Amino acid sequence: MNSTLPLLQPTDFPPIRRRKLETVQVNLGYRCNQSCLHCHVNAGPNRTEQMTRQTVNAILQFLRAADASTLDLTGGAPELNPHFRYLVSRARALDIEVIDRCNLTVLEQPGQNDLADFLATHGVQITASLPCYLEDNVDRQRGQGVFEASLRALRTLNDLGYGRSDTGLVLNLVFNPQGPVLPPEQSELQEAYRRELHSRYGIVFSRLLTLTNMPIQRFGSTLVSKKQFVSYMRLLRDNHQPGNLESVMCRNLVSVDWQGYLYDCDFNQMLGLPLSLPGRPKMHISQLLRNDLNDNPIAVLDHCYGCTAGQGSSCGGALA
Repeated sequence: MNSTLPLLQPTDFPPIRRRKLETVQVNLGYRCNQSCLHCHVNAGPNRTEQMTRQTVNAILQFLRAADASTLDLTGGAPELNPHFRYLVSRARALDIEVIDRCNLTVLEQPGQNDLADFLATHGVQITASLPCYLEDNVDRQRGQGVFEASLRALRTLNDLGYGRSDTGLVLNLVFNPQGPVLPPEQSELQEAYRRELHSRYGIVFSRLLTLTNMPIQRFGSTLVSKKQFVSYMRLLRDNHQPGNLESVMCRNLVSVDWQGYLYDCDFNQMLGLPLSLPGRPKMHISQLLRNDLNDNPIAVLDHCYGCTAGQGSSCGGALA
């Protein structure tokens, strides 16, 4: 795989600093039942990296001590980690909001028959990847049969109350472009998704989140091999909006890898750019204190333009 790290440095991306910590985003491992082209994690069925119970307990210990309000679980497919349900149930007992970044098809994996019921029982927010409302587009990006499996999962979640305004069960969908382009305007695309999914399949959801593809890992390597990397980076830089710097996710989020080490965001984690404090160049979650991160500088390289281009992009969708 082509490494894009040397191509992202040096950088003239503006310096930014942290604010109050609100979200702890945890990568539970790189094992996944899919291998998507746009995946910035390079996850897949053959990956074996998984967070241990000891590290999960360190996460819980920090959540008890910190003022963070949200635990955001990602992967791979986070549900395939054997300690996923343990972490979710104990975090919810602490009154922490939990987000599960779900690929939908994991609900049909062996041993996951009751996963949807578990998520609903614990009031877990689901943020689910669905790169299009058309079958051909989804299967081209994610694999043959993924669209139909995703629809079955969405119907199961709808039947449990997910995506319905009167239940409190949040079901957000995620759109990624299929190639080296910026995503469409989020609110307009959301209305198209809402109309098409309901009229075609009877599916409802809470919100659509549009994410810009990051020029790292599998997607970045594809750009390099197709000689599109330079033009894509030019697109991101030319569409940089300084106003988006006020609400980029790294200001209020800390990312934790499967071994428990800290990063300013999930993208920096995939590039191996650790969060550092004075005298501590690489930190573990077990070493983090409640106020350690206040006003700490954030590690930036050229990929950060992916978060500020156009309407902006974050794990919570568009910024503007």
